[in-house]
Amino acid sequence: MNPFDLEPSLIVLMLAMGCIGGFLAGLLGIGGGMLLVPALTWLGSRQGFAPNYVVKMAVATSLATIVFTSISSVRAHHKRGAVRWDIVWRLAPGIVVGSLLGAQLVRWIPSAWLALGFAVFVGYSATQMFIDRKPSPTRQLPGTPGMLGAGGAIGVLSALVGAGGGFISVPFMVWCNVAIHAAVATSAALGFPIAMAGTAGHLISGLSLPDAPKGAIGYIHVPALILISSASVLLAPVGAKAAHRMNVKQLKRVFAVLLYALASYMAWRAYSL
Repeated sequence: MNPFDLEPSLIVLMLAMGCIGGFLAGLLGIGGGMLLVPALTWLGSRQGFAPNYVVKMAVATSLATIVFTSISSVRAHHKRGAVRWDIVWRLAPGIVVGSLLGAQLVRWIPSAWLALGFAVFVGYSATQMFIDRKPSPTRQLPGTPGMLGAGGAIGVLSALVGAGGGFISVPFMVWCNVAIHAAVATSAALGFPIAMAGTAGHLISGLSLPDAPKGAIGYIHVPALILISSASVLLAPVGAKAAHRMNVKQLKRVFAVLLYALASYMAWRAYSL
């Protein structure tokens, strides 16, 4: 028996998920959660996790992997001078508070609602990107109270759906006339406080979980965390390099197509739960 107590095919799948998630995290600043939550939901169902736990564990485990992926991704973007650290410092306080709150709310929200909420928000973000709606040329980022509020909303929604926040923060920054490449890089940096706070919240809320699956601590599946993170940190810099070689329209269209596919899967998942 391997040390993860998993079938070899599942180990290969998790490593592949880490590679794809890490690449997309660097490419689009989405932390990888957009891919990992649906994939982990499917894997959890295959392993026989209780239906009421499967999406919640996918969300929590996805957030935990983003802690490692975001570090790798942001280092690559920072080397190219693309991260807007002024935006990071203004959004981060609200994000931390919102992520902690969202992680506690997960405990009380049915899995089907979580999956449906994921689909709705991701689908909305995809539409904004695909139609390439141009913001008002005079629109700028809000002041400190507005940034705190925006950070709080990003944190809550990210913790609820297990994503690094890029599906909200990138469209938000682009809407405020931040260049798409800078928005992607800054979103990668924001993924770290989101993931840290959300992971801590999920650990706390799941400590008294009855009949937790083997290998789980709270809502986090440790073997999946180790395997996915190991692969994702290697591919995130490759994705970041690819992002800076693409033009604005290409990057937005790639972002939108990926989000539509994932929104469709999670909508189906919500219907089937």
